[in-house]
Amino acid sequence: MLNLKKLLFTLMFVLLALIAGVTAVDRHVKTKGLEFVVDAQDCPVKTAAIVPGAYVSPEGRLCDMLADRVKTAVELYQNNRVKKIIMSGDHGRKDYDEVNYMRLYAEKMGVSPEDIFMDHAGFSTYDSIYRAKAIFQVDTAVVVTQAYHLPRALYAAYCLGIDACGVAADKHVYAGARLYELREVPARLKMFAQIHLLNAKPRFLGKVIPVSGDGRLTYDWGAKN
Repeated sequence: MLNLKKLLFTLMFVLLALIAGVTAVDRHVKTKGLEFVVDAQDCPVKTAAIVPGAYVSPEGRLCDMLADRVKTAVELYQNNRVKKIIMSGDHGRKDYDEVNYMRLYAEKMGVSPEDIFMDHAGFSTYDSIYRAKAIFQVDTAVVVTQAYHLPRALYAAYCLGIDACGVAADKHVYAGARLYELREVPARLKMFAQIHLLNAKPRFLGKVIPVSGDGRLTYDWGAKN
């Protein structure tokens, strides 16, 4: 009986220590990321806006979250806060394409085609930020996404050497918003591990395409749409 009590006590201690550690890591990532969040009107001038992808329908319709991200990035571009926009999302299959439809949406709002870069392998927030630095040679950036998502993205930018701030793209109340916020906890823990424990690389890298150049080099279809 005594040994059983000791075992239960040990297991409880380990569990509490684990919970405390997880909570501390999550708080660290979130708190550090929030340091770099700014209002759109106070956004300093940066080289590029980084827009993480989200769901696009088979007909090319951007979900509300993604449409608001692109709109916010275009507003920063039109207000001369950024010179370029990087559309970073999932284009890993021929039958699913986030980045070209993001690009077309921005072009219809008046962004010059040469100022839009597409990252076809932005399969995760970590991949998008890593590739912005490694492939597009971004040193300064504005990350544009919803408020719940900004701390994680900005923490990655901070750790990966990008001088970044973040602007929230919350123009609506989104269905399932609470679920997205809850999902951020394991996502922040995963990103912390990718950076500090695993030194993880993106799924794909590739040749360097400096953001100082012409974004049309990243086009694979519809360049003149």
